[in-house]
Amino acid sequence: MLPNFQIKNMKLNMMLKQCKLWGRGRRLLAISMLILLNFPLNAAVPIIPSPPQLAANGYLLIDADTGKVIVEHNSQQRLPPASLTKMMTSYVASSVVGLGTLNLDEEVIVSEKAWRMEGSRMFIRVDTKVTVRELLRGIIIQSGNDASVALAEHIAGGEDAFADVMNQQAQHLGMTSTHFMNATGLPDEEHYTTAADLARLTQALIHDFPEHYQLYREKYYTYNDIKQPNRNQLLWRDKTVDGVKTGHTDAAGYCLVASAVRDGMRLISVVMGAGSEAARATESQKLLSYGFRYYETRRLYEADKVLKNVRIWGADESSIGIGLGEDIVITVARGDIANLVANISVDGIVKAPLEDQQVLGQLKVLNGEKLVIAAPLVALHAVEEAGFFSRLWDSILLFFRQLLSQDPLQI
Repeated sequence: MLPNFQIKNMKLNMMLKQCKLWGRGRRLLAISMLILLNFPLNAAVPIIPSPPQLAANGYLLIDADTGKVIVEHNSQQRLPPASLTKMMTSYVASSVVGLGTLNLDEEVIVSEKAWRMEGSRMFIRVDTKVTVRELLRGIIIQSGNDASVALAEHIAGGEDAFADVMNQQAQHLGMTSTHFMNATGLPDEEHYTTAADLARLTQALIHDFPEHYQLYREKYYTYNDIKQPNRNQLLWRDKTVDGVKTGHTDAAGYCLVASAVRDGMRLISVVMGAGSEAARATESQKLLSYGFRYYETRRLYEADKVLKNVRIWGADESSIGIGLGEDIVITVARGDIANLVANISVDGIVKAPLEDQQVLGQLKVLNGEKLVIAAPLVALHAVEEAGFFSRLWDSILLFFRQLLSQDPLQI
């Protein structure tokens, strides 16, 4: 909950009134002390340094839960994603598994095309059978181009058809500046995405398929007696990092999408077009460190909790509790929470009947004059209309309350 600023200001006013009863010298000293003690609390401004400037073509840092953009540079620029593409490949596979049309233990026959794929590989062999579960690990941990093509062919009948499914899924997720031509990320002029779209995909991956997302934290995978490490160096450097994916081609440079959780706050960083494998890890670490150090994510209000009771007319009950249909979670600069003020407004006179979750007003959270978030206030339960005589009596009471300029919402 937000601090009760109204109570604090009332206490300050009472103390100032008390000062008026003292002599002039004591009064000036007391008022000076009150100003010194109270003004910094009411007008505290968090000191936030400028965000880090990275050696990369595009980058982005967001809070995974609120979507708050903390750091951004060229996040809307279309860039080649290299093997970051495989995040969508795995997302589509997980979606199909979730629909029940694909089983993780289902066996996939490896085609010659998949076996001959160049670049990073899982080292599957032509005409052998590999389970979907094994292929997913090969895609995510080993970044296997061969595994990606094998799974794409199994799901859609061919890689081109699978790319169509990838594009459909991208549109569904709101990745409006993304287009896929293949399941691997191998270079193609029409194969591109943005840092912002990749962050959106990562949010969906984490929230929609949390069990599947656990694969992204695995450091090694052994298949066909070949043990390969996850190329995400942050998994070794920072124990709070639990994903996500690396990528590299000459056209794309070195790329890394990373995610970490500290004290219940999850951040997602996207770095595209860094100069080296070490640089993509270092630059990603800069973003994550900056975000965790200078920002915080807080749940201000919970859904279905009464924030205010207001008078209801024409019902057998005299009041109705109003609150939020969803939790309010925000990301702000550290120290800014103390500067937030909440305002509740109700849209006119509240009369029965009411439906559950019917919008009755609005909650606004402000930082000074800046609106931080606005959310509808709703009835927390349904209310039926009272009988004729009860409604008639309420109409008479309401008429006189309005005639006397009394608040019709007051209980």
